[in-house]
Amino acid sequence: MGSGSPQRDEAPSRLARHLGVADAVVIGLGSMIGAGVFAAFAPAAEAAGAGLLLGLAVAGAVALCNAVSSARLAAVYPQSGGTYVYGRERLGPFFGYLAGFGFVVGKIASLTAMALTFGLYALPAHARPLGIAAVAALTAVNLLGVTKTAGLTRAIVAGVVATLVFVVAASLLAGEPDSARLGPLWPDRGLHGVLASAGFLFFAFAGYARIATLGEEVRDPERTIPRAIVAALAITLALYAAVAASVLLVLGADGVAEAAAPLARAVEESSAGGLTPVVRAGAALAALGVILSLLAGVSRTVFAMAAAGDLPRRLAAVHKTRKVPHLAELAVGAAVVAVVSLADLRSAIGFSSVTVLAYYAIANAAAFTLPSGRRARIVPVLGFAGCCTIALALPLGTVVAGVGVLAGGAAVYALRGRPRRRSH
Repeated sequence: MGSGSPQRDEAPSRLARHLGVADAVVIGLGSMIGAGVFAAFAPAAEAAGAGLLLGLAVAGAVALCNAVSSARLAAVYPQSGGTYVYGRERLGPFFGYLAGFGFVVGKIASLTAMALTFGLYALPAHARPLGIAAVAALTAVNLLGVTKTAGLTRAIVAGVVATLVFVVAASLLAGEPDSARLGPLWPDRGLHGVLASAGFLFFAFAGYARIATLGEEVRDPERTIPRAIVAALAITLALYAAVAASVLLVLGADGVAEAAAPLARAVEESSAGGLTPVVRAGAALAALGVILSLLAGVSRTVFAMAAAGDLPRRLAAVHKTRKVPHLAELAVGAAVVAVVSLADLRSAIGFSSVTVLAYYAIANAAAFTLPSGRRARIVPVLGFAGCCTIALALPLGTVVAGVGVLAGGAAVYALRGRPRRRSH
């Protein structure tokens, strides 16, 4: 399987193959580096103290396995829908439905967390109403058919990366870092604490599978996609590790765990505290960007599931003039507003991680069924085990809620009966 073989170069594609490794890496970074990093360190520190650094490595390893499995599946099924399609085609209709259902409820929780993160960094005293207003406003934007352009995405990513670099610089150069605050790496709760922190930090890697969907747009996808996944995850992991270490050096594990906005708090504690609004603005910008893209993405998944009969078919309606799935978008926006009104940030992050990890567990199980050698099957086995392990290590209430909602979705599927297959 040498580079640039005729079979790969001449493979049919509906889209132009103009992306190289560097382009795919940038897209992956744009999908991963977002508002999650501003929110996930506090619950991770509460779970494992300074051991969150070990949890970060575990979360990155699980994300890598999931992304590689998703990339292999995307090469076989280059169509929208992700694991909703992969589960249905490789494991059967029920598992496709369960993956889609898990994705929708998990990403509604992610949207809730991002809305609360936006409020906590922008105006902490009014975080909840501000988060609700942001969701309502951006739902309206999506209903108009307005989406983020590639240029806006790059601008947001550049702003977020600059903000994170500033946090590191302010903490290490203008703060009072103390290496003693990095210990002990092995928490009192032992392995369970490390795994629980990995579950929370997995939330900050959301979006890495975006690279896996580029099969029809990259040159030499069999080589480009795996390389881009590894590179993007490595860069993201290094950046997150630098931020985590610098914040721990200034605040200590207890300070990170207690802070509603730990990155802003770390800068406040430094002599550059007057520039804390820069961090708050960067976090708020990142949250708005994630909310805008997630609202569009989740509503399209709802639309696809409704069109297939896995959700009420009314949600597959398309607006006559704007050509957007307006009922699906309204349903998702209303659900997020309702949850933001009730939930807290840490519960939303934990619930999102449980259900999204279930989604990727199905992706790994689907990848295991692909024709391949024994060595190629190690990755989906590790990914499946990793997803299950860190999901079950999260706080019991969060796990019960996540498993309960997934079980409820499965019960609805069973009671409604197997949907009729669409003709192809």
